[in-house]
Amino acid sequence: MSVSYINKITITKGDITRENVDAIVNAANSGLRGGGGVDGAIHSAGGPKILEECMVIISKIGRLETGEAVITSAGNLKAKYVIHTVGPIWHGGDKNEETLLANAYRNSLKLASENKIKTIAFSNISTGVYGFPKKLASKIAFNTVIESLKNYEAIEKVKFVCFDDYNYKLYVNLLNDVI
Repeated sequence: MSVSYINKITITKGDITRENVDAIVNAANSGLRGGGGVDGAIHSAGGPKILEECMVIISKIGRLETGEAVITSAGNLKAKYVIHTVGPIWHGGDKNEETLLANAYRNSLKLASENKIKTIAFSNISTGVYGFPKKLASKIAFNTVIESLKNYEAIEKVKFVCFDDYNYKLYVNLLNDVI
């Protein structure tokens, strides 16, 4: 791994809705309607504009497939954009969950690059109500981001924003293992 890509990554514990970055990544549901966890928090803090834009997208595509990503404005948030991606529901690991989770991160970064986003913050996708094992999810997220940054050199900073101590420690350990 190239150190230059590692230097673009930061880990923080906190509330992703308060991040001052170009885009935050929402762990969305396929209907983009908001919901529980980080999805509900983003829609609540960002206000109705985010949901309005999500409904326009859904009226065109029907639903957002697992691993795919779309972008809206960020409404009342500090960020300029919200990238919505659907992570997989954990079914024991035999339903292609690892690849789908990697795709969620990969497609979010691709969309960020296409929209000239330089700073992006990720929540811990699929590790809440979707039940993806946190340790495995953190490794997939971290490794996918490192690999993807090689293709998107204009992205200057990627933050993993962890809501709980357990996820925070997992990401810090991953980062410390490579530096």
